[in-house]
Amino acid sequence: MDTALRRGRAATFVYFALNGFVMGMWIVHIPAVEARTGIGHALLGWLLLVLGGGAFAGMRLAGPLTDRFGARTTVPAGAALCSAALVLPALAHDPGTLAAALFVLGFGNGCLDVGMNTHAVQVERAYGRPVMSAFHAVFSIGGVLAALAGAVALGRGIGVTAALVAGALCGLAVAVLAAPALLPPAPTGRIEPAPDPEPAVRAGRDAAPRIGVLAVLAFMLMLCEGVANDWSALHLRDALGASAAIGALAYATFATAMTVGRLLTDRLSARVGPAAVLRYGCALAAAGLALAIAAPAVVPALVGWTLFGAGLAGTVPQLFSAAGHAEPDRAGANVARVAGLGYLGMLAGPAVIGPLAHLVSLDLALLLPVLLCAVAALAARTLHGPPRPDPGRTPAARGPLPEPGVDRSCG
Repeated sequence: MDTALRRGRAATFVYFALNGFVMGMWIVHIPAVEARTGIGHALLGWLLLVLGGGAFAGMRLAGPLTDRFGARTTVPAGAALCSAALVLPALAHDPGTLAAALFVLGFGNGCLDVGMNTHAVQVERAYGRPVMSAFHAVFSIGGVLAALAGAVALGRGIGVTAALVAGALCGLAVAVLAAPALLPPAPTGRIEPAPDPEPAVRAGRDAAPRIGVLAVLAFMLMLCEGVANDWSALHLRDALGASAAIGALAYATFATAMTVGRLLTDRLSARVGPAAVLRYGCALAAAGLALAIAAPAVVPALVGWTLFGAGLAGTVPQLFSAAGHAEPDRAGANVARVAGLGYLGMLAGPAVIGPLAHLVSLDLALLLPVLLCAVAALAARTLHGPPRPDPGRTPAARGPLPEPGVDRSCG
């Protein structure tokens, strides 16, 4: 295997971990920022939507920029912006300045998210086998590292400003140091126009509906993930009368199953294909959440939340991968569409379940993600596997590996 490709894959792991770490540092310090700015929980909820809006805007901008300039340019830039913006919430002193800080943080997060996922597609195309899910697992591990670092900082009485400044400096250093290992774009040169552009136009039109389906599936499945993030602990407490400590185990088992599942999914996808991963993963997730809802006691409910996490683990990475491989010259824009709508789904999950839980019981409200998982399982045929590399040309023989959108011969 080409050394440059190995280094490119390692750098992708680094940026995914960095993204998880930066956002995790913000999450750990939310209570301190909330107290400093004097806002309540309700206003904080609205301000978090501002962060989501910033992320969506960043994704929409970063997609075309990545296609034009290459991930090797946009990934470090997004990582630097995201890391530097981590300081801003600590400097906010009222709701207005916090809203501006969160928009910039979300914008940087969105830029990094699209850039690193597009680069992950490029690495996957060069490997010729699934490698996407492991990157998403490392994102989760970055969040765990942030939680540990935040706990140490809070335990030692380190202020929120000092902690976030330290986190930002670490992020900036990593963003710069990892950049040279990213895969380079194809050698520049004059590209002659195709004598007949109609086939490319027709191919783009054919891909557009499929990208739309992938985006809707991402919305549905990331909505389910958002539901687990915000309602799993409350479900055990409200439905089964568990203590707060026991209730927290619901999210812990879900998150652990998600991380472990993503570490294992690439090998599984290589054997059975991404469509099977999506189909049976969604079916397992639906069955797991149904078990959690119907469980008469805490232990089977925890088993259900674990199965829910294990089933969802590899689904969203398959969607991002499929979006990036659909049109190599528009990988960034397509990943942005799928990731952007998926991110909105994650934000919408808690907002949708909350009002439903007021109209009916929480158990009945949680049937919505069960239904969404079942629908996603039926739509699994949308996926196709990543393209295989040219068997006659190894990565070393090809020279610099192409960025999506630069080398029109890929795919």
